Amino acid sequence: MKLRSIYFLIVSALLSATLYSCDDTLGEGSAYSSGVTVELEMPDGIDPGSVSSAVISMYNLSNGQTSEFYAGETINVIPGIYDVTYSASVLLANGVTSELKAVRRSVTVTGSNTVIVLKPFNNISNDDFIISEIFFAGTLQPSGNQYYGDDYVKIYNNTDHVLYADGLTLFESRFTTTEKYDYTPDIMDEAVTVHALYTIPGSGKDHPVQPGEYILLADTGIDHRQINANSFDLSHADWEWYDVSTKPSELDIDSPLVPNLDKMYCYTLSFFMLHNRGFKCYGLARIPVGKEEYLRDYKYTYSYVIEVAAGTFPMSQSYYKLPNEWVVDAVNCSVAAKYAWTVCAPRLDMGWTYCGTIDKDKTRYFHSVRRKLLYVRDDGTPVFKDTNNSSEDFNPQVTPSEIELQHTATDVAGLRSEVITYDGVTPVE
Repeated sequence: MKLRSIYFLIVSALLSATLYSCDDTLGEGSAYSSGVTVELEMPDGIDPGSVSSAVISMYNLSNGQTSEFYAGETINVIPGIYDVTYSASVLLANGVTSELKAVRRSVTVTGSNTVIVLKPFNNISNDDFIISEIFFAGTLQPSGNQYYGDDYVKIYNNTDHVLYADGLTLFESRFTTTEKYDYTPDIMDEAVTVHALYTIPGSGKDHPVQPGEYILLADTGIDHRQINANSFDLSHADWEWYDVSTKPSELDIDSPLVPNLDKMYCYTLSFFMLHNRGFKCYGLARIPVGKEEYLRDYKYTYSYVIEVAAGTFPMSQSYYKLPNEWVVDAVNCSVAAKYAWTVCAPRLDMGWTYCGTIDKDKTRYFHSVRRKLLYVRDDGTPVFKDTNNSSEDFNPQVTPSEIELQHTATDVAGLRSEVITYDGVTPVE
């Protein structure tokens, strides 16, 4: 049974939400009020009586403040643009307690009636690889100039059994988390729009990865210290992404020490790098069709409108869609001062993480985002947090693991790293 047009539902209780507005203070002194209705469209098979501990969080994108509302409470917020998040516990038919989650990004709340429709989903644990770290910000040379090529992604077997890396694909989203347009048709509920896909080669069981082991994917698998004294060695990477450039002036480096990923598709005519300010969604997928079939059958053509002072400009573009059921893990990155939305379905990632708080933040260099440690197993292997919410799962702007392990520079002055941690915060004892 699908339940539609249900006000904020907590064990079948009906909440009426009232919005007070006009100034930054809420209460009797406000000039006017209006109702805010939160409607839930529950997934099939969820008994309303099995839902408990529900809460709605409203994050104001303008002032960065978050307000939480529980059963029986009136929602008091000022007009503005909000990220609205719903979470609750649900007792499933098999007796297992799980989570219901939902989110709407960049919702405009005005002084008139505002209806917010949320579509909760059941949060299911991942039984495949996770992204444990993304180093996209790069390092600086002793001169202070930015250095390129030492970005990387670490992938981790967070399970208690062997996983095979064969066929695992790293992707980057086409859309950015800092610019929101009404892309038509809107396919976010069914797919991620991508413009870069690099796949680990193999026939199925060529690359076993034990529990607690990492895979290191590098931009360029060389010892970068030979070029930049403030960088580190990536010649031990498991794979690198390499592009045959069509621009003679912009050639990629093909390391003889590190094998290449299979390039399924990439938008660039020169070479691919992670977004230096982290405005993209990165993820892992298992694509069940071959390259030729994928490029033939999964093109996505969309339109949108850019409105600027010079006028209104209709746009149309074509890239590729990656069905959500193929996605293994997804991590949205952004910065607070520019954040507009997340660019994948909430069931893949409800949040975002960051290096730097403003655009072109110079503090982002020598930092990465790393997944938070949950606990360490008896055999010494760490288990990391994975709730499909990067805001909660990742430590933002911490020292990269490769800088810690190699005791290389943590700033432009060449100060060396001394402490090794599991997640950029928790020291390895």
